[in-house]
Amino acid sequence: MRRPLSKSQSVCIVLLWAALCYIVLTTVERIDGPVIMTLIISAALVFIPVIKSLKKG
Repeated sequence: MRRPLSKSQSVCIVLLWAALCYIVLTTVERIDGPVIMTLIISAALVFIPVIKSLKKG
């Protein structure tokens, strides 16, 4: 069974995700459909486990 994330681990994960989004958005030439969908999917993959972990803890 997996251990829930601590609050500091959750904050670090969210900050890393935000930094990666910033890098993507500043380096891409055009912000269009595929870029937006990639960011939305990555947000779901990052925030769903973080929110579940915060609710348990």
